[in-house]
Amino acid sequence: MKTMRARTLTLALTAATLTGCATVQTPTKEDPLEGLNRTIFTFNDKVDQYALKPVAQGYVYITPQPVRDSVTNFFSNIGDVYTAANNLLQLKITDGVEDIMRIVINTIFGVGGLFDVATLAKLPKHNQDLGLTMGHYGVPPGPYLVLPLFGPSTVRDAVGTVGNYYVNPLSYIHPDGLSWALYGLNIVSTRANLLGASDVLDNAALDKYSFVRNAYLQRRRYLISDGSTAAGAALPDYGDNAPLPKYEDVDEGAAAPAAASGAVPSAPAAPAAASGVVPSGTPAAAGGAVLNGPAQGAAPAEPASGAEVEDQGQGQGGQQTQVPAGQIVPPKFDFPSLRLR
Repeated sequence: MKTMRARTLTLALTAATLTGCATVQTPTKEDPLEGLNRTIFTFNDKVDQYALKPVAQGYVYITPQPVRDSVTNFFSNIGDVYTAANNLLQLKITDGVEDIMRIVINTIFGVGGLFDVATLAKLPKHNQDLGLTMGHYGVPPGPYLVLPLFGPSTVRDAVGTVGNYYVNPLSYIHPDGLSWALYGLNIVSTRANLLGASDVLDNAALDKYSFVRNAYLQRRRYLISDGSTAAGAALPDYGDNAPLPKYEDVDEGAAAPAAASGAVPSAPAAPAAASGVVPSGTPAAAGGAVLNGPAQGAAPAEPASGAEVEDQGQGQGGQQTQVPAGQIVPPKFDFPSLRLR
């Protein structure tokens, strides 16, 4: 009877796995096992929803903030051990020495790592693991994987996780029950620190699986490249050697359409009417402004000190009227005119 139940359970799990694999007809290049990964992702999400997240919420509720910070600092100090080891494996000597100094300072002056004194001493904190070390030496990531209870990964990072287990000092604590208890406390503390991020993810992401996958892969590429840009990509030069834009060319290009529309930004000359409308004893530069009107055979005159305005008197037979300079209202133009000197 027990054998039949075991077989039934095995068949059910196999069917669920095949169903998950069949849900995606065209998987992406980086995620050829998307169907299986989505099935495991759903399983992990349910475990988190009904077990891990409530435990983390209870941990936050009963544990004061200073105690939670000390727990986070303690495990962060332990994490600096394999971070330092991987930096040294990558021949990043400066980063490895800084990690070792963080461990020594936080262990001695931070009461076993309960207080992050090294950050107060301006020592930077790095993030390295064996998967990043293999990527540093050119090992390809392989297909994207979702590991049961461990979450997003790749083939390379999954292999690196095994190596990180043996580098982590928690693996060598005896008895084994205490070691697993510390591992569990680390998981709960990490999940408690991510409660706010998970709430944002639940409310913002339309497809949680795709969002988590893309975010994970992009972050791993960023960490392997040490935050540098992609090969061949150059940032724009914003230094002192960058040439300034030529605003004169912009103004000249805008002058032609402005003249075609009848708007005159500046008045280089005031045409004088040949028909004698303007009194002969009044020069064009006497401080007035000449209204725009039809004047055939007009000769160019001296520049006027006022501003030309549009025609207001064409209803009076094209007669031009001279306006005193003190009563001139500057014209309004619909386009900006900017000139730097």
